[in-house]
Amino acid sequence: MTEKLIQFLQQDLALSIDQINLALRNVQETPNQLPMILWQYGLINLEELDKIFDWLDTLTSIH
Repeated sequence: MTEKLIQFLQQDLALSIDQINLALRNVQETPNQLPMILWQYGLINLEELDKIFDWLDTLTSIH
């Protein structure tokens, strides 16, 4: 799931791998917190955070 999320972040939100890695270094114990860390670091805005949560909801409803 993390790989799919990273692809989404890069393709749909145009985050760089450096930005994603910065957040990943701080969520090693709780990877499900990645969207919140990205927002807390100012790497995404609230609208983008909502898009991530919507995407995650869609992904989990498929499985």
